[in-house]
Order: sequence, then structure tokens, then C-alpha cells
Amino acid sequence: MAARKTSKKPVSASNVINDPKVTLQTFTLLDLEQYTSEGKFSVNASSDVHLFYVGRDDVHNILKYIISRVSISLYMNMFGYDDPELNDILMTLAKDPTVTMLVTLDRLQAKGATEAGILTKDLTDNSEGFNTHFAIGDSPFHSISHTKGFVADGRVALEGSTNWSQAGEGTFVEDANGKLVAAGPKYRAQNNTACVITDPDTITRFQTELIREHMAVQSQPNSSPAQFFAGFQAKAPAKARSKKGAS
Repeated sequence: MAARKTSKKPVSASNVINDPKVTLQTFTLLDLEQYTSEGKFSVNASSDVHLFYVGRDDVHNILKYIISRVSISLYMNMFGYDDPELNDILMTLAKDPTVTMLVTLDRLQAKGATEAGILTKDLTDNSEGFNTHFAIGDSPFHSISHTKGFVADGRVALEGSTNWSQAGEGTFVEDANGKLVAAGPKYRAQNNTACVITDPDTITRFQTELIREHMAVQSQPNSSPAQFFAGFQAKAPAKARSKKGAS
């Protein structure tokens, strides 16, 4: 098992990417009840599926909890990709030869200012890993790649309307007492859901679909990050390119 170290300094309690011995092998949905607004699941809650709500539940930490515990595989398609901390976890996994990872991103979204900033930095920091594990493109039917979910270690799936962004996840903010809360003038949250699933049949079918979507993108022109951003920069207005180069 490869040693891991994130490129960012502090990591939260839910983010255990620096400890590869903490995995999903004993994961149950009850692990996530701490991130609900109630702090507990109902006595008749399902053991196979639980729906979380952005703006009510701590979806940002739910995402970190699951993804940072990956030790075998991660298959993912994410439409909005604008969370530096989650990206840092994925780029750490990209350095781990014991983890199989395929990440599919949408072509139009990847051109956004924030997304492009995150992704071009990934390309600079670890071009081999980034080009190996990521692909950028369209759906198999030449439209946007709008899936927002993943399967982790073949044991846990997450799917819903949640994009990876501060407002998309409803990332909690620190109040005057240093407590993370879903409130206050700086808090932003879209109406989104995140459904976590442990049902084996659903996981198998969803993982197969994520691989299919990734393969479809790989078959498209300029789908590797290096090719995509080379073409993206080439098509940028000359004035914008010169201004960027001067900064």
C-alpha cells in the first residue's frame, strides 16, 4: 500500500487521505448519520440507501469522508468540478498505484474559469497521473456529460444533483464561536441532493455505466487533459493569452 501525502497542508477530520489504513471495507450508511442535521438516522431508515440534502446536511464532509477512504477503485463522472479540497484528494489517489481510478469531466464545464484553474494546475503538478486517470468530453450522444456521482471501492455509490462547488455542496461556514454551520451571511447553498447507496446491484450497474461514459469520452478527439487544454489555449483570444502570459 503506497504512502500518501496531500499537497494541501491542513485536512479536516473527515478527510483521512493521509492514512491509507482507514478504508471503506467496514463502511455502513450509519457512518454518515453524524453529518445530518439531526445527527441520527430514523429507526426505520434503510440500510441500503440514504438521501442527503444540501443546505440541511453536511454534504461536503460526506463527500470527503467517502472519497478519502478509497483504497481499491474510484469510478466517477462529475459535471461541475470546482472544489479544490476534493480535487486534492483525487490527485493524491492518482499517485497511488494500488488504486484504479477513472474520472470523467464535462467539456464545457471544464472551460469555466475556476474549473480550468484547478485542472491546469493538476496538469502542471502531475501531468502523467492527470492524463492517465482523467478524460474530458461529452456524453455518448454528443451532449453535456451531466452525471454527478461515483462508485468507491465497489462498495459505496453516490449520485444526485450535487456539483462539486461551495454552493453546490452547501459547504458549511465557521460562525463566531468557531463552529461549522449551515447559516450566516456568507453561507451559500443550492437546492441539491446526494443519494448514498450500498445496494450491490445498483452499485454494479452504476459502475458499469460510469465506465461506459468514460470510454465514450476517451474515444472523442482531444479528450485527454493535455490535448484538451492545448486546444483550449489555442482557441483563446490572442489578447487574453498575452495578458495571461504577462501576469
